Amino acid sequence: MDYFREEIVVKKNRGLDEALYFMSVVIMVIMAIIAMMVLQGMFSGGFSIYTVVVFLISGGSAVLLFLRRDRLRTEFEYTFTNGEMDFAKVFNNQKRKNLGTMRVKNVEAFGPVNSSAFQRYISMPGIKREHWFLNRGAELYYFYFVKDGNKRVIILEPSTEMVDIIKKFLQRGAWQA
Repeated sequence: MDYFREEIVVKKNRGLDEALYFMSVVIMVIMAIIAMMVLQGMFSGGFSIYTVVVFLISGGSAVLLFLRRDRLRTEFEYTFTNGEMDFAKVFNNQKRKNLGTMRVKNVEAFGPVNSSAFQRYISMPGIKREHWFLNRGAELYYFYFVKDGNKRVIILEPSTEMVDIIKKFLQRGAWQA
């Protein structure tokens, strides 16, 4: 029997992010219009340092907002398939960034963030933290493992069903309650 579970973590209170997203679209359009008007003025004989600076600022702002606005609608995706966890970051349901794959049997410790074991691991010198969660008030869990000599902790927010499946594939003693 195959074990498969896929979860998508979405921010619970998205009101501010949605307002910022739509505001960034409006500002992006306004900045693009300003850049086009300044560019048209430069071609019709109004070339000066001031117009070049205004064009660069407005055009650069429009391009930057175009490239970064999708980050306001971020989701995390956790996929568990027969002992392997895949992690991805999804931007605006369009762009997907693969964060990595991990074999659960190679994990040295797994448990809730509010445990004393987590405090011990997170305070170790030279540890690299990865925050792959969106909701601060959610029930968070961590994976601690060593890969290529680097100590790493991944903090995420899986459901209780996924936690139960992960526990089945952990090595003995890795569950930290």
